[in-house]
Amino acid sequence: MTDTSRLSFKEMCARFDVTPRTLRYYEYIELLSPEKEGRARFYGPRELARMTLILRGRRFGFSLEEIRQWLLMYVQQGTRPQYETFLGLADRQLGELERQKAELDATIDDLRALRATTVDALSKLD
Repeated sequence: MTDTSRLSFKEMCARFDVTPRTLRYYEYIELLSPEKEGRARFYGPRELARMTLILRGRRFGFSLEEIRQWLLMYVQQGTRPQYETFLGLADRQLGELERQKAELDATIDDLRALRATTVDALSKLD
């Protein structure tokens, strides 16, 4: 691998807009395994792809442990079990996100109604 196909620790943080602490933690819990040269760390294409999946998984609401197990599954069991597991995780998370969305929609409706009531009350004060 050439030096142009890998990122330094600082470049990795900048590319993915994460803190050094976050990147070190992902390494600590074995989500990432950078190449090490002395104290320097370098991230190749595999680690960039994994980081993309990690951040996408976090955005979807998956726990770091779920992401770690899912990534490990590819190495230990292959693509099919990994895909099947993802479908179960995705279905569960879609249900949770739909529940949260309904709750948020109800809260927005309540706030709009209260705002309208307040506007009405304010107009009666004039």
